[in-house]
Amino acid sequence: MSERVLNELGYYLLAGAGGQGPATLMDEARQGEELGFGTAFISERWNVKEASSLVGAACAVTSRMQIATAATNHNTRHPLITASWATTMHRLSGGRFTLGLGRGVAAMYSAFGVPAVTTAQMEDFAQVMRRLWHGEIVLNHDGPIGKYPVLFLDPDFDEDIRLGLVAFGPQTLALGGREFDDVILHTYFTPETLRRSVDIVKNAAEKAGRDPDSVKVWSCFATVGDHLPEALRLKKTVARLATYLQGYGDLLVDTNGWDRAVLQRFREDPVVNSIPGGIDHKATADQIEHIATLIPDEWLEPSARGSAQQCVDRIREEFEYGADAVILHGATPAELEPIIGRYRRGES
Repeated sequence: MSERVLNELGYYLLAGAGGQGPATLMDEARQGEELGFGTAFISERWNVKEASSLVGAACAVTSRMQIATAATNHNTRHPLITASWATTMHRLSGGRFTLGLGRGVAAMYSAFGVPAVTTAQMEDFAQVMRRLWHGEIVLNHDGPIGKYPVLFLDPDFDEDIRLGLVAFGPQTLALGGREFDDVILHTYFTPETLRRSVDIVKNAAEKAGRDPDSVKVWSCFATVGDHLPEALRLKKTVARLATYLQGYGDLLVDTNGWDRAVLQRFREDPVVNSIPGGIDHKATADQIEHIATLIPDEWLEPSARGSAQQCVDRIREEFEYGADAVILHGATPAELEPIIGRYRRGES
């Protein structure tokens, strides 16, 4: 491909709840690489979005694009399983794999009997991974991730595998700056929240003796052009934000300095309470239209909407606010094609 690779742009494979199912991932990976995206991200859901399977498929059908989890969780696999999986993907892809970790949803962990994740655990885990990937034998490890008499892969290993971290609060952002190569922010961060988050990451990197520029901070940015049908746009914007409010509304509202009274009205709404699960996955079009009346446009502003040119202009603003890179979130490569075309024309 003669056109410039857009290393500053990424997208999600199987955006949202997974679209048509996991078999569509291969076509989406090929299409994204053809469009020139630098990175394809894979999120994990415990249904038909198991991360290691999807990563293998994405690596197999691409040849240039970085493939990253954003995120899987460190506490659902033994450390040696995760370390060997990452090494396998690293070598299978010719060095194109990023192991991206996240904290996960505490309420879901509790329901499934899985211990909650702490910042200290993610830091400990990242350090152990790097030691294993560089051939160390870890003896009598006793740290936040647990006690292990011995951990090792292969003393001949000397692998530089990228580590990513999905970060929300200040402690996790600072951890990203100290220990990780990529930091992926949450969707619907206001410009002020984006600036503050980038500052926390970069300052933490500098304090840890790292080059702040070596840590790539990604704005995860809902990108939904008006070339898509209105019902689909509402599902990708209103319904997606509403699902975040269902899961961790207090954290998102407090992080952005939004009005808690609006969140309370949302939570008390009978339509919201009648939906059996995630709004983006379970709500009908009529229900989503009603929910749109509950969410202020100000809360939807941190996104790329409108014409292709309006989307491009808003994406470029994210770089001005401090992001090193932007994930065009919530849309497939086919849905993003007009926006990418306009983005490229703006460079010529």
